[in-house]
Amino acid sequence: MDILAYSAVELSAAIKAGKVTAVEAMEAVFARIDEKESTVNAYVTIDREQAFKTATITQEKIEKGELTGMLAGVPVAIKDNLCTEGIRTTCSSKILENFVPTFSAEAVLNLEKAGAVMIGKTNMDEFAMGSTTETSAYGVTRNPWNTDHVPGGSSGGSAAAVAAGECFFALGSDTGGSIRQPASFCGVVGLKPTYGTVSRYGLVAYGSSLDQIGPLTKNVADCAAVLEAIASHDTKDSTSVERKDTDFTTALIDDVKGMKIGIPRDYFGEGLDSEVKDAVFAAAKTLAAKGAVVEEFDLSLVEYAIPTYYTIAAAEASSNLERFDGIKYGYRAASYKGLHDMYKKTRSEGFGAEVKRRIMLGSFVLSSGYYDAYYLKALKVKAMIKKAFDEAFAKYDLILGPVAPTTAPKIGESLSDPLKMYLGDIYTISVNLAGLPGISLPCGIDTKGLPIGLQLIADSFQEKRLIQAAYTYEQTYSKEMR
Repeated sequence: MDILAYSAVELSAAIKAGKVTAVEAMEAVFARIDEKESTVNAYVTIDREQAFKTATITQEKIEKGELTGMLAGVPVAIKDNLCTEGIRTTCSSKILENFVPTFSAEAVLNLEKAGAVMIGKTNMDEFAMGSTTETSAYGVTRNPWNTDHVPGGSSGGSAAAVAAGECFFALGSDTGGSIRQPASFCGVVGLKPTYGTVSRYGLVAYGSSLDQIGPLTKNVADCAAVLEAIASHDTKDSTSVERKDTDFTTALIDDVKGMKIGIPRDYFGEGLDSEVKDAVFAAAKTLAAKGAVVEEFDLSLVEYAIPTYYTIAAAEASSNLERFDGIKYGYRAASYKGLHDMYKKTRSEGFGAEVKRRIMLGSFVLSSGYYDAYYLKALKVKAMIKKAFDEAFAKYDLILGPVAPTTAPKIGESLSDPLKMYLGDIYTISVNLAGLPGISLPCGIDTKGLPIGLQLIADSFQEKRLIQAAYTYEQTYSKEMR
């Protein structure tokens, strides 16, 4: 069997069974990177020497029986906003072009404990601000399905790397859909966990009350295994939650009998591509045929989600990005007159246009006289959106809908119209505002040959229910695709 055809869990099992080694798996990945990377541009930084060194050490530990987990020996890609000790972490920004952290993010450490082997750091929208991976200072990432199209964002590099076979799975971060939307565009599985399930320690913050780290994988089984590895309580993260139910792989059951699934009518109005709509409704019929009770309902406040999200996220971003001043670390302007001039020139030269736009928007909504009118009002609407979901989950086990209004747009289309790009997040951002878990998985291919994604949303801490329904659907869909 071709090594790259294995899923992450299958590869680890094959390594433990002696059919293949961790080093051979890494060789296969680098052969694919050498073949595809010049076109796809999924990575910002690759450490080939360190990857092979770690793979060799990991193989020895597996042979000694010291590493027995489901991800032992598996090559992984890490989004470039997760700190990695000794390896450059740029957030795809010029302002952090030379930043090498002295510590690793907790999620990265958890993967290392599980025996996964890091390949390198994946490309992203600068500071995770964007939906296309076109705002990166290190070039555009292209969709492996069609390189004229975007891979989505901001975790576009991670999604593209998985789709292109340049890794077996990847980590991303999701502030308003940044795992689920690129997963949908690239035809892979992406899961945003309940807020607080995965430690944010070592994640370079965009919107601290919304950010969450999660997996991008080839299938739902891999997704469950990776989430099981990275979920942990962490005293270094004050928002980290102590959970006892993190054995997510136990939810890989092909059964949705009696499960109640709601479809929000609000998600199927104007602006939704007809092919996406048909594929999502076909997926709903598949789950109904497997025994789920599927019905439509009204989910209020959907129209307020985008202004609420961009007000809160931009406000938090303007505070979080204050630390990049050219003094403590990162890029510093070459010539300046005095401290304030250095600040201005460093930030003007170091930040890209989209980041500057969001900093200015955030600074405006937090400024005197506008705080109550915008930011405080947005926080109140956020609470109302959470209440609307609470009411929905009193009736339904899951909510089903599209991930994005269309399949992946062509490169250059979204960036020329930022408002259109923001509106593309309509189906994903409410999940972050309410702190809920959501998963994206493939449910079809449009007439342009691009993947269509299905989104399932669960109540807080109900990832197992989410995984079970996603796995059940995937079993049927994968048989149909064969």
